[in-house]
Amino acid sequence: MTSARPSGPFRVGDRVQLTGPKARMHTITLREGGELHTHHGVLRHADLVGLPDGSVVRNSSDHEYLALRPLLRDFVMSMPRGAAIVYPKDAAAIVAQADIFPGAVVVEAGVGSGALSLSLLRAIGSDGRLLSFERREEFADVARANVETFFGEVPETWSVTLGDLAEELPSATEPASVDRVVLDMLAPWDVMDAVADALTPGGVVICYIATATQLSRVAEYIRGMGVFTDPEASETMVRGWHVEGLAVRPDHRMVAHTGFLLTARRLAPGSVTPEIRRRASKTSFADEDVELWTPGAVGDREITDKNLRKRLREAEKAAEGVREAGTSSQNALES
Repeated sequence: MTSARPSGPFRVGDRVQLTGPKARMHTITLREGGELHTHHGVLRHADLVGLPDGSVVRNSSDHEYLALRPLLRDFVMSMPRGAAIVYPKDAAAIVAQADIFPGAVVVEAGVGSGALSLSLLRAIGSDGRLLSFERREEFADVARANVETFFGEVPETWSVTLGDLAEELPSATEPASVDRVVLDMLAPWDVMDAVADALTPGGVVICYIATATQLSRVAEYIRGMGVFTDPEASETMVRGWHVEGLAVRPDHRMVAHTGFLLTARRLAPGSVTPEIRRRASKTSFADEDVELWTPGAVGDREITDKNLRKRLREAEKAAEGVREAGTSSQNALES
């Protein structure tokens, strides 16, 4: 798999993040004869080729630009989106809490815009395997283009299957052969039986869930199955700080709640977890409670077909640019 953040001097085909006047950012792919045009002037791509990462260059109007290879988080926050993304803070927590390791066989549903897939592909390395499932073809296309743009190719360790996980997973994997399952979907309880069959004993399932009502239902469903450890729930909040001399204070804005994470581990066949004593609470639900878990009630927002087509064109254009730049670089080397 091509390195997503190579070292050494900038070369044709590299993605470069430029920070210019007023901290305005531009992300470009270096091309032969390429130019960045802004109302501040023109910056030639050739002026960047051969410079080390972290260089400062000037454009035709003598404006300075800081040039850095974008980090994964930078790419994720700026890439075209078909579906809502998993934020970098949550992707990092998922990789850590699910213990995604090099060589792991990981199942992901759904793929969305590919943000989480990027982190999972990095974590499993060249010896692992990521099987992603997505119900909407348009989202899968956006994700493929974004992943190809970031890595410079579609990794051989990754496959995307169109369809419902509950229906497709049994034919895609052998029973008890999957190390980790990551679910980013509206109703994870609908696929939990298939997940339990696919997971190896000790394997981890982790659910990324938007609302407290969803969190409650999937937790109780997992407990009721009797084949998992007691689920653990958490959320990750990130608060930046302003640090300038003695002016040290929290930022006025923070990335607070984006979603809950719920994790559980597959028990060995026939095993039963020791009973956990809990305080009395409402663990059952009626029809009126189920209404709280409908797509509209939990904030499931539909992207319009027109907007989705636009995002797909942007993602495919970025991937095409990477392919063209790579071809140009290869031709230059051969000549």
